[in-house]
Amino acid sequence: MKVSLNMMKWFLDFELPSVEDAVTKIGAQLGAVEEVIDLGNKYQGVVIVKVVKCEPHSNADKLKVCMIDDGGVTSNVDRDSDNLVQVVCGAPNVSENILVAWLPPGSTVPSSFDNDPFVLDARELRGVVSNGMLASPKELALGDSHEGLLVIDQDYQPGADFATTLNLNDTIIDIENKMFTHRPDCFGFMGVAREIAGIYQKPFKGLDWYVTNPEFPNPETAELGLTFKNELPELVPRFTMLTLSNIAVGPSPLWLVDGLSRLGQKSINNIVDYTNWYMLQTGQPLHAYDYDKVKALSSDEATIVVRKPKKGEKIKLLNGKEIEPREEAIMIATDKQLIGIGGVMGGNETEVDEKTKNVILECANFNMYSIRRTSMTHGLFTDAVTRFTKGQSPLQNLAVLNRIIQEIVAPAIGKSSGKVAGKVIDDNHVDKGALGRKSLHPPVTITPDFINARLGLSFKSEQIVEILENVEFKVAQNGEELTVTAPFWRTDIEIPEDVVEEVGRLYGFDKLPMVLPKLDLSPAEKDPLLGAKSAIRDRLSKAGANELLTYSFVHGDLLKKSGQDPKKAFQISNALSPDLQYYRISLMPSLLEKVHLNGKAGYSEFALFEIGKTHCVDHGNDDEGLPREFEITSLVVTANNRLKKVGAPFYQARKYLESLIGVELEYKPVGEDMKDYPLLQPYDLKRSALVSVKGGEFLGIVGEFKSSVRTGLKLPNYTAGFEIDTEVVQKVLAQNSEYEALSRFPVVKQDITLKVPADLPYNQLQSFIAGELERQPIKNTTPTLEPVDIYQSEQDADHKNVTFRLSIASHERTLTDKEVNNLLDNIADKAKQELKAERI
Repeated sequence: MKVSLNMMKWFLDFELPSVEDAVTKIGAQLGAVEEVIDLGNKYQGVVIVKVVKCEPHSNADKLKVCMIDDGGVTSNVDRDSDNLVQVVCGAPNVSENILVAWLPPGSTVPSSFDNDPFVLDARELRGVVSNGMLASPKELALGDSHEGLLVIDQDYQPGADFATTLNLNDTIIDIENKMFTHRPDCFGFMGVAREIAGIYQKPFKGLDWYVTNPEFPNPETAELGLTFKNELPELVPRFTMLTLSNIAVGPSPLWLVDGLSRLGQKSINNIVDYTNWYMLQTGQPLHAYDYDKVKALSSDEATIVVRKPKKGEKIKLLNGKEIEPREEAIMIATDKQLIGIGGVMGGNETEVDEKTKNVILECANFNMYSIRRTSMTHGLFTDAVTRFTKGQSPLQNLAVLNRIIQEIVAPAIGKSSGKVAGKVIDDNHVDKGALGRKSLHPPVTITPDFINARLGLSFKSEQIVEILENVEFKVAQNGEELTVTAPFWRTDIEIPEDVVEEVGRLYGFDKLPMVLPKLDLSPAEKDPLLGAKSAIRDRLSKAGANELLTYSFVHGDLLKKSGQDPKKAFQISNALSPDLQYYRISLMPSLLEKVHLNGKAGYSEFALFEIGKTHCVDHGNDDEGLPREFEITSLVVTANNRLKKVGAPFYQARKYLESLIGVELEYKPVGEDMKDYPLLQPYDLKRSALVSVKGGEFLGIVGEFKSSVRTGLKLPNYTAGFEIDTEVVQKVLAQNSEYEALSRFPVVKQDITLKVPADLPYNQLQSFIAGELERQPIKNTTPTLEPVDIYQSEQDADHKNVTFRLSIASHERTLTDKEVNNLLDNIADKAKQELKAERI
């Protein structure tokens, strides 16, 4: 967003301290400054001159030799006896007694200033010396026109400095657009000026014409008939129009060409330039149609219809591009064909050109989201799109339309002699409450204490009122309570915190006290479900499974291949892609889909698991009216057919499940009713089962998959899996926690070696000792037993020596070696009696 500091002065009753100060304030309190441009640099040396003589060139038909009067201000240039300077010019509109811009020798052509500067000198053209050149709008970087000179249409003295006279000694500040995403009013330089006044704690000098209900002029001539129909009131809440007749379309006045140029716009013609000018000033885009062209494309009377495009309809736009609009686009049409894309770009069949005599002026408001989607779909990024996608206020349409009409019919603009040729059309679907209070949102009630508590300040009510009223808020005071009503162009003031932000920003966030907030350092309460998920990941990963994270959305074909009914899944209306149409009913299809892909990648045997949420239409909604969701853990184990894996995969899946749960489980046949478990093999407990915690809650399902599922998803024969309720797992893990606090007393370690018969199984001996530790404990201790060594001598084949290491610590005191020795002696005596073991 480019703003001119000279234009800011039109609205400010005070002088800015300096350019540097303004840039600093804007960057800190309004938006990031991307560039600061000293515009006057490119016009150094350019002078306004009068063409006194203009005669044909003796050696060139298209050239003329001009004698110009520069008031004698330019030095180091040849002059005749009348103090005039000779310049050769080929412009068709050069003539005597006109004021033009002269680029004397030594000056730089402004249009080349920023790229490859071209410095002029005095040189011969077909034998005649030309001292510099007379400039066109394009050479002066004021437009695209190169066919003729820029004729200065006001009475200035020859020799006047071009930049100073035309107010081009200016500084342009380019502010990053993203900073204004929620501030559509700041996409007009009037809105930026208002903010600058507020930042400097000064009142903004508002404009009398910028009101919600202006008085329109009555028709001054025979009315031009115009019919309007809005078929999309929900997308086009306001559409205003008015017709003008007897318009003389031509070049814009120099001040308008100059003003547009400074803000990055090129002059087209006086009508289009005025629509652009008021868009740049207020942020509200406008559009002009050639009335007679619209009428020729209508059945009878000129007709404007707002509608969606019909299938197969196409439109050729002002940029020459022909498109077939997206189905949901907002289109402007006659009753016969399309003539524009609402809020984006007009069509070339109704554009205003030099032959236009009658005009329809449109000032409308469009749904910002619809405009954004249309713009992105067709790659159309116009100035109108930039502003409409920020959500312009529909309460400003009449003000801007009325203002531009008054400018166009005024004699000052190109002597257009335009006449108002109809009453204003205002198709208005804006909330009546907003219209009545002249503000989009209801007033916000707030207190100074509320503001001060959040900003760390101690403002009085009067200070807050002044800060807000400087930028044209209305504030009513009732004791300590303030009722704040935002002006009609503000779309972002809805809650008390919005007012706090406004006060803080205009006062200056850099002035707020630097005090750290008080923080509660107590640890956050643990989420049991998150802890359970972490434990599940840990256990399954240790068992050799790999975790996946897949999309929550799946293709309808995947549901069908898995034997699931897509009608039971919630369908996504704005899917991320055509492959992600439905919210998944279970996690299993997402895992099974990855089995074949991993097999192709060279992995022959693996297990995959995922922890996530599922939804199903059959399960209805929760208390808040949202689809009920379930926390699920799912696992698939598989092996390539080439491995010829022995055994049923069902038992491998059970093994993973049992190692995860860690408690005894009950298995029941799935049975004939398979509607909830369409992936599994039915009936056979050797192929599939319903799983519950023994004596407790239902956990889920485990089993192998139907042949139709294996075929559809290209699964190996050795494939099985389970799907269980994560919240039930959480309860099981909580009831069987393995955590035990570490003792703060020293651990005593003692080894015990027992000579036992060679045929005694190690597991029997280890279980015996562990059991004795439980039966003969030292009070309140934590013992652990670990193997150290098994030795068998070649001379004694009938016996073996097995060594264990006992680590034991008390939670109450420090143990002694004697206590541990007595414990081991008792265990050794017991082992001798029952296992014929001898302690060594």
